[in-house]
Amino acid sequence: MSNRVVVLEFNELTPHLVDRFIAEGHLPNFKRLRDESMVCISDAEEDPPILEPWIQWVTVHTGLSYSQHKIFNLGDAAKLDAPRVWDVLADQGKKSWICGSMNASVAANNKENVLFLPDPWSTNTKPNPEEKFRPYFEFVRRNVQEYTREKIPLSRSDYVNFVRFMVTNGLSLRTMFETAKQLATERFRNVHWQRAAILDRLQWDVFRHHYKRFKPDLSTFFINSTAHYQHYYWRNMEPESFDLKDDVERQAEYAGAILFGYQKMDRIIGECLAMVDADTTVVLSTALSQQPMTKYDEEGGKQLFKIQDMAAFATFAGLQIPYEYAPVMAEEFYLHFANEAEAEAAEKKLAQVRLPDGQPVLYMRLEGPSIFAGCRVFSQPPKDLALVSAASNTPRAFSELFYPVDGVKSGMHHPDGILWFRLPSRKHGRIAQKIPLRQIAPTLAGLCGVIKDQAFPTKPVNEVLG
Repeated sequence: MSNRVVVLEFNELTPHLVDRFIAEGHLPNFKRLRDESMVCISDAEEDPPILEPWIQWVTVHTGLSYSQHKIFNLGDAAKLDAPRVWDVLADQGKKSWICGSMNASVAANNKENVLFLPDPWSTNTKPNPEEKFRPYFEFVRRNVQEYTREKIPLSRSDYVNFVRFMVTNGLSLRTMFETAKQLATERFRNVHWQRAAILDRLQWDVFRHHYKRFKPDLSTFFINSTAHYQHYYWRNMEPESFDLKDDVERQAEYAGAILFGYQKMDRIIGECLAMVDADTTVVLSTALSQQPMTKYDEEGGKQLFKIQDMAAFATFAGLQIPYEYAPVMAEEFYLHFANEAEAEAAEKKLAQVRLPDGQPVLYMRLEGPSIFAGCRVFSQPPKDLALVSAASNTPRAFSELFYPVDGVKSGMHHPDGILWFRLPSRKHGRIAQKIPLRQIAPTLAGLCGVIKDQAFPTKPVNEVLG
């Protein structure tokens, strides 16, 4: 037996939606995978504000609860000294290919055995090998972090280097065709939102290419597009669940967006099952899931806002200290400074940009020489809303400094997740009790042939390892 394991990390897919779409005949490859797997529901064991994927995936990879690993922000992975499951495997001479896993890092002494492509929201984690993956990583990161802008800040050389990378790292005819079709369709219809699925295809091509060549013992493949669709288009999928309705045009445009995402992932599952050999275990894990978010309907829905131009905002705030701006997810971003004193001084300046009620327009948290921040406006403001600053005698319109992200959010997190184990035996069964995310890391290590109880504080899932 090869003891090889491939983990499909499809972020935040929802158990009852998968079952519904399978029953309706939309997801044949999900059905096949489920019917050949030990099926269970995972439990994040956390409530908001700790119920966030960048927290839960750290738990999946380390076997540690949030109270133990204490990683709260996206991009903080490198701050954790605890070993991930791939570090434990590397200590035993086993190889891993970690492709896009959220909030992940690799121990410095294990880089020879771990091929690593960070998630696109990473601000201080580098690929391994860095030089090889940099053209792809930087291109995708800017597309993901700045996807809400009409023009992505990429140069012609960025595009050339990206295309050169893809041509030599697995670009498939199917992806080429779907990309060309997407770009052509965008000329006549408003389908820009479907680009997220193209990025999934590109990542899958890269994953498959290096999987075949590196022959890893453990592989993880992470994608997020459907989680994004659920956050923004649940209202369109189930308008009857919401008091706040979308307008007729948006309703028609996005009614099938979530199903679209699941179907694109279904294709990847089919290609994965065709790729692996008979002795390879395939795991589907979503870490958590989503549910309708209706609590903001009376206020017009939850709307997020991003900074239009950080340089313009800094000028309005009177901030003259050099900084590095690093957008993360949705409305959030980091500002990195040379030292803690500069970060503290910058925080005081930025706090002087205020709303009419006197509250700062940004929520902020100091983290050493960095500031983690985001816009604290979460509903559509009046058109004449103006911001004031201690550094400027002239107010600025809110709409000049911030712009809305997509539409109104309508999906929120739920602690239940999908967890399926397709073993070489193809044994099908259902595990009645929910499985804590803390048990996934030791289970993956065991499936790879490494049983080290001292490496993780929890035991593996016995029904899977036998």
